[in-house]
This record gives sequence, structure tokens and C-alpha cells, in this order.
Amino acid sequence: MTNLLTLILQTEGQGSANGWSFWIMILAMFLIMWLFMIRPQRKQQKELEKFRNELKKGDKVVTAGGIYGTIAEVEERTVLLKVDGDVKLRVDKTCISADASANQTQSK
Repeated sequence: MTNLLTLILQTEGQGSANGWSFWIMILAMFLIMWLFMIRPQRKQQKELEKFRNELKKGDKVVTAGGIYGTIAEVEERTVLLKVDGDVKLRVDKTCISADASANQTQSK
């Protein structure tokens, strides 16, 4: 933090051209970071939220823990998964991480 403050004070003392170029460079770094890191992550989060909101009975899904199952019931915050035979698990919607039917078709 002190190095950044020292650098700012040095650039202001060297003239306005160098000071402006420093701020433009800092702004460009934040813009690049936003374009390559923050924006794609937000897009992915929106797609996952849309997927979770569109869940319906019969969909094959994968939980964050790696459990494959078929949705038997959908509620506001939870989902009842049929895992195997009569085994059913109630999980939070936020634990659903992927569409299992899409994973099976890609692996073939």
C-alpha cells in the first residue's frame, strides 16, 4: 500500500502527462480484469441460476457432491431427488450443479 502511495506521489510530481498515463494504465488494468474475469463469471452464474429455476420433474441432474439423480419433486428452495430404486434425497436447489442428461450425451 505504501509503495502505491509513493508511486502516486512521484508521478504527480513529474508532470501532468506522466500522472495521467499512470491513471490510464490503472484504469486499463481494471477494465481488462473485468472483461476477462468478472464478466464471464457473472454470465456463468446467471446461466446456472436460470437452469435451477427451470428444473422440473423428470430432469436428470448432478449435485455439487457428485450425486446423480432424477428429480421427483420441485419446491421453492428444495428438490427431491430419486437416486436409486426407492432411495430419495431432499437437497437444496443451490446444490444442483449440472444437467446429467447433457453430461451423458457428451461422453458418448
